[in-house]
Amino acid sequence: MMRAMHRGPMTHDSKSPMFTWRAREQLFARRILVLDGPLDDDNGTLLITQLLTLGAQSPEAGISLWIHSPGGSVPSMLAIRDVMRLVPCEVSTLALGLACSAGQFLLSSGTPGKRYALPHARVLMHQGSAGIGGSAVEVEVQADDLRYTVDTVLGLISADTGQPFDRVYEDSLHDRWFTAPQALEYGFIDHIVESFDQVVPNRHRIGITA
Repeated sequence: MMRAMHRGPMTHDSKSPMFTWRAREQLFARRILVLDGPLDDDNGTLLITQLLTLGAQSPEAGISLWIHSPGGSVPSMLAIRDVMRLVPCEVSTLALGLACSAGQFLLSSGTPGKRYALPHARVLMHQGSAGIGGSAVEVEVQADDLRYTVDTVLGLISADTGQPFDRVYEDSLHDRWFTAPQALEYGFIDHIVESFDQVVPNRHRIGITA
């Protein structure tokens, strides 16, 4: 199965992360979740449980998902999107600097009208890849599953952006980079951030606002 989508040029090293659990908890208390770095099964499950927890705590208050990611796990991103649609509250999304592949998918999966990008954020759409091997029968089964997954993902991107499926398919065959204005034109986002109030919710206004 296609496990990961293309990862962009984000570097990592062994130094201690500055974005600590304390910082995450402070944002969580404001109903802000953050996908920073590659999406994998661990942080994907964390985001899913956080979405469900916040949805149960206050069904009418919005949730914000901030994204700075080179991509990652396809099963995780599909599960997160399912939960974003399942919770009763609106889920706004924001591209902080980089939203590649799975990051792009989650960015455009936000509640329509509440999908944002900072002015110099970059978005990458890429179909993804998977290693296929084994016997002829195994290869055929894997190829069928890969085609199903690709069609599912691209179909959802088409629905979220309003672009025809064929155009999304063609554009996803190779790395396709978008500036924030281009992402707005394509339909990945609804707004480019212009004011502080759009990014940081206050006590009376939860989630990113229009």
